[in-house]
Amino acid sequence: MAGVQDQLEIKFRLTDGSDIGPKSFPVATSVATLKESILAQWPKEKEHGPRTVKDVKLISAGKILENSRTLGECRSPLCEIPGGVTTMHVVVQAPSLEKDKKAANQTKKNRCLCVIL
Repeated sequence: MAGVQDQLEIKFRLTDGSDIGPKSFPVATSVATLKESILAQWPKEKEHGPRTVKDVKLISAGKILENSRTLGECRSPLCEIPGGVTTMHVVVQAPSLEKDKKAANQTKKNRCLCVIL
């Protein structure tokens, strides 16, 4: 019976309402590993998919999960329902254009300009 409690059945809900899973994961699995699993199973026909683990945010019970934490640390009391499937919401962050603009502006500021009169 302890082996069953050491596993969590999780499905990942995408923003368009479709799901990845459900799939069983050990409670010692890190959030970063979950994100890698999502990247590997991401539907190829979907536009604007994540490119890296940093592009993915996982939300469970209203909280954004940190990559360094394990499922056991993030588990809510709702996960304790025997035979229940936990739904985690997946949010894909688009690459920030502001960071790109700041980097471009920074390189412009560091240029040396000479004017001959």
